[in-house]
Amino acid sequence: MIVKRKYILIIILTFILTDVSAQNSQVMYFMNLPQNHLLNPALRPSNSVYIGLPVVSGINLNINNNFVNFSDVFMKGQPKDSIISILNPNYDVSKFLAKIKDKNFIEPEVKIQLLGVGFSVGKDGYVFLDINERIDGNVVLPKDLFTLALKGNEGFAGSKINLSSLRGDLKYYREVGLGFSRNFTDKLRIGIKGKLLFGIADASIDNKSLAITVNDDYSHTFDANLAVNLSGPVTVSMDSKQNIENIKFDDSRFKTSSGITNFFSGEKNMGLGLDIGATYDITERLVVSASITDLGYIRWNKDITNLQANNQFKFSGLNMLDFFNGTKTIDELGKDYLDSLKNAFKVSKSAKAFTTYLPFGISVGGSYNVTKQFSVGLLSYSRIIEKQIREALTLSANINLGNALSASLSYTAENYQYHNLGAGLAFRAGIAQFYLVTDRIPIMWNRIKDDKTNIIMPANWNTFNLRLGMNLLFGNKPKEKNDKPMIQVE
Repeated sequence: MIVKRKYILIIILTFILTDVSAQNSQVMYFMNLPQNHLLNPALRPSNSVYIGLPVVSGINLNINNNFVNFSDVFMKGQPKDSIISILNPNYDVSKFLAKIKDKNFIEPEVKIQLLGVGFSVGKDGYVFLDINERIDGNVVLPKDLFTLALKGNEGFAGSKINLSSLRGDLKYYREVGLGFSRNFTDKLRIGIKGKLLFGIADASIDNKSLAITVNDDYSHTFDANLAVNLSGPVTVSMDSKQNIENIKFDDSRFKTSSGITNFFSGEKNMGLGLDIGATYDITERLVVSASITDLGYIRWNKDITNLQANNQFKFSGLNMLDFFNGTKTIDELGKDYLDSLKNAFKVSKSAKAFTTYLPFGISVGGSYNVTKQFSVGLLSYSRIIEKQIREALTLSANINLGNALSASLSYTAENYQYHNLGAGLAFRAGIAQFYLVTDRIPIMWNRIKDDKTNIIMPANWNTFNLRLGMNLLFGNKPKEKNDKPMIQVE
């Protein structure tokens, strides 16, 4: 089963063209799960064979940002027990803007495992194959963009705002990876996975320079040198004045003549990827590990549209004050903004191939086996996106009873938040292993109630990660003296 591309493409272009605009689960790193090799290819489960069926073997949903919490979108109003959203005219905009950073990122991620296979080779070798459907996004929004939209032009009249840090990329691709791990010494185990990447659709912003001057009449003048690169079944029509006139979507190229979805629809947008990792037994109880994952790129060659703006243009701008004071609805405001931007944004159109690079992750961890079944772990995960680094530190307590039961409870510090819990549970019923893993469960909750509602919501929550699925397991690999995986089993 392959995700319907039409809707995904619409989401991609909505994020990029309207400026609305991940991260792995650290909990499962120390669990006895076949999927933990996605975090470090040197890790392997205790069973000798695993099969992950299409879709049901693994679904991973993640959204991550560094500037807005759940409680920032919905806050207490007047009376105090009432609740209002960010679109309410009584919402305290100044309180929201005080939390905004100079660079604000949003990172949505979806990963669906279409197929997974792993099996033992020889005494301590392990071979694994993964086919994953992936959506990775990254959008960075400057603080002044929020201030300009939410508080209006008055504070910027006569000044120039630098938006060169604005960027965005949202890619949809398929990943086919083949990996192998083995013990090279009694203490050292190394794993590596090579990946073929098939790009299906992409929308990205290449921002060389972008600035806004707020004129005395509160209109905006843009000085732009940026490009929007698109790969997908998208037709962009231009009028005689080089304005964007129309955008159309067509997903027929993803299907064969019989109407069946074409698995290799991204064969002309090819890329390569690499994961590499290792574990080392310092003592019989203490094990350290490290990995680099998702090193790679995609070269986009098919259905290319490049929209290049390298000029100065003027438009009326976006002023949310019109909404807050009740003179316009949010729909009217959005339509006026898009019409103004479309008529002012003069672009040149071309069709040149372009390259995008994957955000890659660096994991460094260690575990101490208190007993044969119980261990504690510490894991640092860094995600590098161009020149920016996202860091998460996770402390966990883990129980592994062979293939019968694996559980983990974790505490994660990330995104300026220091009160997120995570939990994972995997259990075996016959040959089937069921698992559920979630990171960043908020500890602090608020209850807001009035005569009609009684709502419990997280006090601070800006990251969500959920992974669930089912594996078919066969055999239980006995622990050998010279084969000590990260997961300690009997």
